[in-house]
Amino acid sequence: MNNPVFAPRVSIEQVEEGQELAPKFDADGLLAVVTTDAETGDVLMLGYMNADALRLTIETGEAHYWSRSRKLLWHKGASSGLIQKVVDLRIDDDQDAVWLRVEVAGSGASCHVGYRSCFYRSVPLGAPVAPGLKLTFEEDNKIFDPSEVYGDAPNPTQL
Repeated sequence: MNNPVFAPRVSIEQVEEGQELAPKFDADGLLAVVTTDAETGDVLMLGYMNADALRLTIETGEAHYWSRSRKLLWHKGASSGLIQKVVDLRIDDDQDAVWLRVEVAGSGASCHVGYRSCFYRSVPLGAPVAPGLKLTFEEDNKIFDPSEVYGDAPNPTQL
């Protein structure tokens, strides 16, 4: 799927070794995005971008994503004030995934649940996998109260 904003994908050499941005969006028109803290390297979140989100991120220097649950373009921090300023944007070798290194405005939180990172729990290794497998919280406290930041806005995720 080509997008007129980006270069067409014409060869493996062009995509993997060339200097043209020719992203490969999946069947849903999305790229996976790993977002890390520019200072610490901590993983903050995994998100997705469509062509518009990638274009806006490049043009504004602030992270934009595509919300798969809400089916809309999302400027990270627009409602919470926790804007992600992009320090570095990298694309992987076959141009189907993006890595953002960001500075987060305000408290530095990136998770809508109130934690700094969306990866605030770990899964125990070496244990049998069965219903009831207990997760371990790796972040002790929420950085903000989501109800104070978002009010009665609908939860951005769906079960």
